[in-house]
Amino acid sequence: MTPTSPHVLPTLAQTVAGGEVAVIGIGRSGAAVARLLRAAGGAVYVSDLGAGETLQATAAALRTEGISVDLGTHDLARIARCSLVVVSPGVPPGVPPLVAARAAQVPIVSEIEIGLRGLAGVPYIGVTGTNGKTTVTALIAHLARALGIHAVEAGNIGTPLAEIAMAASKPGLIALELSSFQLHDTPSIDPAVAVLTNLAPDHLDRYASLEAYYADKDLLFRNASAQSVRIVNADDAEVMRRTKSVPGVARTFSVGASVRHDLCHASYDSAAQMLKLGGAPLLERGLLPLLGAHNVANALCATLAVWEAFPGDRSAAVRAKLAVGLESFSAPPHRLEPVGERDGVLWVNDSKATNIGAARVAIEAMNRPTILLLGGRHKGEPYSALIPVMQGRVKQVLAYGEAADVVQRDLEGHVAVERCGSSFEHVVDRARALAQTGDAVLLAPACSSYDMFLNYEARGAAFRVLALPSSMQPTKGP
Repeated sequence: MTPTSPHVLPTLAQTVAGGEVAVIGIGRSGAAVARLLRAAGGAVYVSDLGAGETLQATAAALRTEGISVDLGTHDLARIARCSLVVVSPGVPPGVPPLVAARAAQVPIVSEIEIGLRGLAGVPYIGVTGTNGKTTVTALIAHLARALGIHAVEAGNIGTPLAEIAMAASKPGLIALELSSFQLHDTPSIDPAVAVLTNLAPDHLDRYASLEAYYADKDLLFRNASAQSVRIVNADDAEVMRRTKSVPGVARTFSVGASVRHDLCHASYDSAAQMLKLGGAPLLERGLLPLLGAHNVANALCATLAVWEAFPGDRSAAVRAKLAVGLESFSAPPHRLEPVGERDGVLWVNDSKATNIGAARVAIEAMNRPTILLLGGRHKGEPYSALIPVMQGRVKQVLAYGEAADVVQRDLEGHVAVERCGSSFEHVVDRARALAQTGDAVLLAPACSSYDMFLNYEARGAAFRVLALPSSMQPTKGP
């Protein structure tokens, strides 16, 4: 099985031939791309304003490998003299080193761009969207492995692409999760299959407008040609509108009632409770081990992406392997993850729900009276958008963190809201005190975690520990 050949890329040797390369940020992706560039024979300068113990250890290791590192400062003059700047995804575009690079007309690219250059010839499926992209990415790799393909997931999902590029053996397929920030600085992006899961307001704390955010998502298709294949959500009017004129072949998936499923390539028959691929039954809904209607959409999206990546084999045996792969998949951590149940109360960790759209689908997945933990660092969206899905599902909102005042203002009078301050332990303890047998406690914050935690993973891990600190009862679905 061999999917469509990817875009021809500059080699790593060509990348480093022009002079020193600057890497901004010394996190996991920054360190990985610095090592990849150094291994290609390049002169590499890395800088980061941080100076903690972990960064000090990483810097010391990089220096032993011949990489120059500054911590606590950026040498702006040196960066302006570099031939290329590589930026980590968490670095805002307005920071001084990037301003200096643009002023000096130094090209700025992402770690993804350099990773792709180190993986020339390796096919990949590129996945972006506001919500669901991590689950879809993980599921694509899982389904490809079910077909016997050496597949890995990388990118925004957690593993830097540069690490994959340095591996001794290259995979047969990469499932590549791409954030809008990464797409902004990846000029060579041209996947074998491009996947856009959905579009909804997000990152309005970083983008000047919603259109600017959506425009970066559009960049997944920046190199599309007549031979390109894209997977798009037929239930999302904005996705369909924005991709209508993209060159290539569109393949659609749908779970909604407003779309003609006979015109879609993957769909859900709600009456028969059946996932369908190419109009034919694929898997009963009850056999898909994922919570919520949105995860049915994610499953259809991922299956269709793998199906289209390998068009040479459409046999019954392949369909059967895809069905087995769906049935054996487990949701990634922090994404509607059932932590466990005690005293008849189910605890569900959806810490990855960092925006209103993600929180909405998490709430919709609950069929128990729910105590909702909502808060963190505000991202600019009104929480009032959640009121329609809360009614009949959410019995109590616990508002916490920097966003607590805004949460209370937007929701008060429509649902019971209680402010809990900025002690996460107190928030969880309060949820435990309020929960009754038959209830669920759902962490779906609709906010970033940066006011109280390093990232959403740390927030989810804290929730797990605090929710059920000792032995758990067997998990049940909500």
